[in-house]
Amino acid sequence: MKKILILGAGKIGRIASVMLRDSGDYEVTLADANGHMLELCAKDGPATSVKVDVTDETALAEVATGHDAILSTCPFYLNVGIARVARVVGASYFDVTEDVETTRAIREIAKDATGAFVPQCGLAPGFISIAAHDLFKRFETVRNLRLRVGALPQNPTNRLKYNLTWSTDGLINEYLNPCEAIHNGRRVEVLPLEGYERFTIDGTEYEAFNTSGGVGALCDMLEGRVENLDYKTVRYPGHQEILKILIEDLGLGKRPELMKDIFEKSLPVTSQDVIVIFADAVGIRDGQLREESLIRKVHGATIGGIDWSAIQVTTSAGLCTLVDMVLTGTLPGKGYLQQEQVRLDDFLVNRFGRYFG
Repeated sequence: MKKILILGAGKIGRIASVMLRDSGDYEVTLADANGHMLELCAKDGPATSVKVDVTDETALAEVATGHDAILSTCPFYLNVGIARVARVVGASYFDVTEDVETTRAIREIAKDATGAFVPQCGLAPGFISIAAHDLFKRFETVRNLRLRVGALPQNPTNRLKYNLTWSTDGLINEYLNPCEAIHNGRRVEVLPLEGYERFTIDGTEYEAFNTSGGVGALCDMLEGRVENLDYKTVRYPGHQEILKILIEDLGLGKRPELMKDIFEKSLPVTSQDVIVIFADAVGIRDGQLREESLIRKVHGATIGGIDWSAIQVTTSAGLCTLVDMVLTGTLPGKGYLQQEQVRLDDFLVNRFGRYFG
């Protein structure tokens, strides 16, 4: 039985622990510096819990030794140190970060490592990157590759039409940092909150705009191979306009800690959410200009007798699928692995990937 160490007993670490443990093939240890969070997770069923400060790399290495894989569900700024520990103890490494610079640092750490290093697992980046590359491979040449993902409340009631469903640090990071895209075959940086558009799926109208990180490593892989590629976050109409007031007019973009405090004290958390996924490609196949799309709406689910939100299900399923594929030999067990190297069909037939439908 493979031994898994999950770091972070929050929203994603908790469900990932249940998913992997209930599969019957993994022995899971859940670690966090917050003893209260570990006590809450202990109610989910039998599991090993360890209190450890992940910023103490010596202490973390003692806990991590003997594990086949380390899964970080911690904030992105902690992941470089965790990846260093994974390399030292010879474990494979996985995370759900959306931060571009963190991923680049982990790629360097992975050089000549004995385990697999797989950052950006989850939803976006993660599943959306796998879906996008699958669409790309269906064409001889690709003109446009559009990726749109959103985690939305099913029943929005405030003017932002938004509830907290994800890490506030990660959310603000996406709203403030420069975004990567491909324009006329060349990689470019575009501004967050720009590139505004509206579209409709199943009679519901959405808006979308540039955010950072969701494109993953696609720009590295597809520069010069597609004419245009971009990633945008999906929200209900009206959200972006209020964000621009807060971030630009009121200057909260220069005070991210204050912005985080306001969001966490003013926006309620909800588990009644829906994940909207839209990937679309236009290109040439068999001499014709054609278009193909992948559309998913994913709701929450009951796993291990516990009700989980849609963002928890999709992020954890993306993470656990990659862990499962590496540790069972479907994917390479050594070196740096990009999401785009994963075949969509293999992902969707996996016991964890099936949550994407």
